[in-house]
Amino acid sequence: MPTFLHQRPLHGTLSDPYPLSPRQSSSSQRQISLFSRTGLIAILSLLLILGVILPWTGTPSIFSATKPASLAKWQQYTLPQAVAFVAKNKTVIVCAVSQPYLPFLSNWLISISRQKHQDKVLVIAEDYATLYNVNERWPGHAVLVPPAPDSQSAHKFGSQGFFNFTSRRPRHLLHILELGYDVMYNDVDMVWLGDPFRYLEGNHDVYFTDDMAAVKPLDHSHDLPPPGKKGRTYICSCMIFMRPTDGAKLVMKKWIEELKAQPWSKTRKANDQPAFNWALNKTAGQVLERCGQCFDY
Repeated sequence: MPTFLHQRPLHGTLSDPYPLSPRQSSSSQRQISLFSRTGLIAILSLLLILGVILPWTGTPSIFSATKPASLAKWQQYTLPQAVAFVAKNKTVIVCAVSQPYLPFLSNWLISISRQKHQDKVLVIAEDYATLYNVNERWPGHAVLVPPAPDSQSAHKFGSQGFFNFTSRRPRHLLHILELGYDVMYNDVDMVWLGDPFRYLEGNHDVYFTDDMAAVKPLDHSHDLPPPGKKGRTYICSCMIFMRPTDGAKLVMKKWIEELKAQPWSKTRKANDQPAFNWALNKTAGQVLERCGQCFDY
């Protein structure tokens, strides 16, 4: 393979004494080595664009393990198929992610892999770029439940886009419960510092975390805490574990109903968490619930 980007000119009696064009200046004929500083910087820049930036933006790359034509099969991949593929001991760990939050997803997955639970993770992709990117690297561990939200931009908390994104959650979780699986839901802006499954004591329908700032003692009550100033509790929907019981399904159905009753508007910028709390409050006594401590990092 030649070392240089141009062919060295021939000199001597065979040279054309009457060239068709003027002789180029000596500076334009300067040799550019692939192993010079300039050449190496150019190569590294090209590798960065083709190998890192393009794959994360959903653009096919020559370094992709899967060719673009084969990605189309994931459009037909369904939630029941995906859950059956990733579940271990009838348990699945679920998150919902759009493309702008893929770095959060990576960080969250690293923490889960340290607890040896990564094989049961299912990423519910909220856009096709995420669906393809995850399945390209981890085949079968991402599924898109149509219809996909139109925008792939990051949504601010309180925006209509954020509400549309998060309000799909209880439908996904209810579907998984109806398929007969235990399901743990996580937001991806968190990490596991330990194995949460060892804290799921008892035989409850729903496990969740209290979002109040006060740190509770180890022997604190695990009942639903009393309502706050707004007449409801402040339970965090960032981490939920449910068994496929009638009680858990009832909570998800009530969550869906509350979201319909509290739609987003410019004057009332709703999100999914108050609706989740109303669902828990209104089903209390009908569902076996266990509350733990929520820590934000």
